[in-house]
Amino acid sequence: MKAIALLSSGLDSVAALAIASRNLDLELALSFDYGQRAAEREIEYSRKICEHFKLRHKVIRLDWLAEITDTALVNSNVEIPVLSETDILEAEPSKSTEASAKAVWVPNRNGVMLNIAASFAESLDCKYIITGFNGEEAKTFPDNSPEFVKALERGFAYSTQNRVRVFTPLSGFSKSEILKRALETKAPLAYSWSCYYGGKKPCKSCESCVRRARAFKELGVEDPLFKRLEV
Repeated sequence: MKAIALLSSGLDSVAALAIASRNLDLELALSFDYGQRAAEREIEYSRKICEHFKLRHKVIRLDWLAEITDTALVNSNVEIPVLSETDILEAEPSKSTEASAKAVWVPNRNGVMLNIAASFAESLDCKYIITGFNGEEAKTFPDNSPEFVKALERGFAYSTQNRVRVFTPLSGFSKSEILKRALETKAPLAYSWSCYYGGKKPCKSCESCVRRARAFKELGVEDPLFKRLEV
């Protein structure tokens, strides 16, 4: 069965791609530039990951999406929240994680990306779009949830002739569970960029960095990205 992937180079999308590559024929990976601070780094690393999988890579620019949002991911005048490991340990979303999610929210981002991906999938006769949606982030990002995926698939049943589906191999997983499977599939995590910022090294303090660090800590494994960068 053929598939395309949404690839940001983050831990989730890289793990999902590595898992899917075992059972699906990968045709294309799509990365999006909507003016996010880490766009250059994400695209650079996504290319490296696609080279690893010998996968065709395409970057799609969404300049208009940056123009209609003041999200901290795009607007450098808006502060990206700093979180601690304690902030993300609670079973239910905390005030800190809810505030962080609100600060980095981009209007209908995943909806836009998946609809664009569905067009590519249909044109390439691919049945699936691979995403890194997972249980941990679904708690504060509803566009990571199974309900969101089901709603989109109902729309794709009408908008695509081959009834494109969304494949979420990480659904319900925590970051530690995601990392465990990424390591099992030998995913190229040395070129996985999770940080909301686009510097030469991860900031280690944004929500995405903290969640990634906690996962490596829980498994007692050194992050290969940090090892490569000698952070």
